[in-house]
Amino acid sequence: MLDNRAIASQPFRPPQDNVPPSRQAREALLEAIRAHVERERPVPPLTLEELRTHTDAVLAETGTDRKYSDFAAVLLSNEVWRPTVAAIPYEKRLLLLPKCLRHAKECPARFDEIGLLCEHCGRCVIDDLKSQAEQLGYTVLVAEGSPVVMSLIETGRIEGVVGASCLSVLERVFPYMEAGAVPGLAIPLLRDGCANTSLDLDWLWEAMYQTADEQARRFDLDALHRQVDGWFTKESLASLLTGRGGGAHPSPDMAATDYDKTERIALDWMVKAGKRWRPFLAVCTYEAFGADEARVSESDLRRVAVAVECFHKASLIHDDIEDGDATRYDENTLHAEYGVPIALNVGDFLLGEGYRLLAEVDAPDALKVKLLRVAAEGHRSLCLGQGSELAWMRTPKPLTVGEVLDIFRMKTAPAFEVALSLGAILAGCDQQVRDVLRQYSEALGIAYQIRDDLDDLRTPHKEELFDGTRPSILLALGQERVGRVGFATPQSTAPEESVGQAPPYELRSSVLRVEAEAAAWRLMEMYKSQAIGSLIRLKNANLKGLLRRVIARIFHDFDVMGCCDDPGAGHAPDRT
Repeated sequence: MLDNRAIASQPFRPPQDNVPPSRQAREALLEAIRAHVERERPVPPLTLEELRTHTDAVLAETGTDRKYSDFAAVLLSNEVWRPTVAAIPYEKRLLLLPKCLRHAKECPARFDEIGLLCEHCGRCVIDDLKSQAEQLGYTVLVAEGSPVVMSLIETGRIEGVVGASCLSVLERVFPYMEAGAVPGLAIPLLRDGCANTSLDLDWLWEAMYQTADEQARRFDLDALHRQVDGWFTKESLASLLTGRGGGAHPSPDMAATDYDKTERIALDWMVKAGKRWRPFLAVCTYEAFGADEARVSESDLRRVAVAVECFHKASLIHDDIEDGDATRYDENTLHAEYGVPIALNVGDFLLGEGYRLLAEVDAPDALKVKLLRVAAEGHRSLCLGQGSELAWMRTPKPLTVGEVLDIFRMKTAPAFEVALSLGAILAGCDQQVRDVLRQYSEALGIAYQIRDDLDDLRTPHKEELFDGTRPSILLALGQERVGRVGFATPQSTAPEESVGQAPPYELRSSVLRVEAEAAAWRLMEMYKSQAIGSLIRLKNANLKGLLRRVIARIFHDFDVMGCCDDPGAGHAPDRT
């Protein structure tokens, strides 16, 4: 296995208290975990709650001391991910080794900003592991918790991680791996600490050489997003949205330029800046659930994605008119540039185009009916949510947190649900998956809207959030925290004072003073957790992992990971 090279001897130190003390006990626990995974078939990525549930079940079944729960959880996560990692080509894997496997006193290696630079001196096992892994095609990194790991994964160079680390580091890294739905096999070190530790080495060799005939594919979210963005260039959209007139024909007396003006304005509006999250979600769902079967052509997938954006951009036009907003994306809104009548008509035109594009998908009539029904139901829910807000704006009064969340639920969640459901319908998914997507969309939509309010709080010239004429989760939380209506200004004491009576700058100060911002962050995290938790019922690992990664992408959940006692560049220090 090692091409006649001897494995460097490992120092013997007894396992720490939360690791089973004997190899026999660790092997018995691993076998019990493998039997549990084979029987229950949990679908990765597992949330921390799922992981704990399955781990607790194994410990109860085997009568194992609960002090070994962290160790068992790592092994269980490994077994859930093992088939996926086995199907990833070696050249798409990262071998991540801890520097504490080196010989602390005699290691001649140096550190750079990434990790340890092995000198291949043969004094520790790192030499053998690194050499063999590189022969197989692995990328090898000797560093714990390095942010380079996530950057390699995000760029698509790496699709899975095999490695070893102490339990304390694995506990810290797990949220990042879970958020990124990163397939990984982690062999726990038998002791924490940064010097002369040891591990069950053959477990690491087994994980490193793990392979399967079938090769896995990790979806490249950046590539998918670029593909979707490419469908919204002016040239690409023109082939779908112009020269059609919805099937109508101008009369001979109407100038062609007048007739085409609505299409031209709509096209320009569709091209304007945007994150394209909704069409991206539709494409992601289809790709994860049904792309291999090629149920529809790329041109039809493009029609559906553009339809989703048509609905979204139409709603923005109408929202801007109803809210009286003069700018969006730091540019004039459509009604500010062309007037309300033309803007209303362009919004209606885009709604019609969205439905037309869905109706033109080359699919059985029954599937088209499902597509159109989902879009119509989402349109209806959105209008009801907007209607609730407009009715409130006629006679604004302080809203409770629950009332604001209800408006968010009806205004923002339907757009996410429509996008996800259209992709799922194209892929031929069943109603159970659609039900999960509905729960996911509701929680994601609310979290997304809360995040928007939080962004506005820290954005200059966003005074409309605090003028008392818009539903605001921050104002609602502020009132709830002080238990009275008139929290708006530091001087206000009269309970009959309304939120809208205070100047916006004072409302902003009040929100910060009563720590409503922190409460909103906690509320956002709660709804993010609900969205993640809703994915537990999914049996399709691709879809589950992809939707988990989408949450991390939307909310920028990849912070820089802290390292375990990593030194700076220079000679490897003695940690004894």
